[in-house]
Formats: sequence, C-alpha cells, structure tokens
Amino acid sequence: MMRRDGTNDENVQMSDVMCDSCGSEWTLERPMVEGHQGSCICGPCLMVAYTELVVDAGPDDDDDEATVEERSCTLCLEAKTIPMWQSPMTETAWFCRQCLKRAAGVLHKDPDIPWVKPK
Repeated sequence: MMRRDGTNDENVQMSDVMCDSCGSEWTLERPMVEGHQGSCICGPCLMVAYTELVVDAGPDDDDDEATVEERSCTLCLEAKTIPMWQSPMTETAWFCRQCLKRAAGVLHKDPDIPWVKPK
C-alpha cells in the first residue's frame, strides 16, 4: 500500500493514495481501483497490465499448468504460481490476472470514469 509520506491515517485524502505500480497520486483524471489493505492500481497502469497479461497473453486456461515462481499479488495479497504482471516502475509490485480482470471490470462499468477495457 502506497501512501504519501506524512499521511494522517485518521484522515486519508484522495491525494494521499498512490498507485502501487507507478507511484502517481489518485486524482479525478487518474482513477484508481483499490485492492486489499489499501493497495491500488491506477487506470493507466491497469491499461498496460491488462493489455499485456490478459489481451496479449490470450486465454487463461494455461494458468493451472503455469510453472512460475510463487509471488504475492499486490492487490489480493494471495501467493500464487500463475503468470503475473510486474510493474516496470516498482519491481516489488506484482498483479495477478484475476485481480486485473476484476479491476478492469470495475473501471469499465463505472459511468463516471471514461476508462475502456482493452480488447
């Protein structure tokens, strides 16, 4: 969970919340999807992650057979041995396909946010 230095935990403001992938602050122009314990991914990072791990990678039927090193997803906090997307800006930030799909669905369905799921 990324928060701006000096954030008052009793009074967290929108600008205190930062993307766990790129470190950008949450603004009306930069929507965020929150995971567990305050972890977040912003719309632009989600666009890249979703495109690379879901659209370009194809069907997720191969997740059960994937033999990749176990990592914990930044959003759901679960340790998994399925392909994940690693942030190019924060090497400790990893996002699983399931969380990226859920996050994309959240932003895509929100009528107040002009974010469209990549195809």
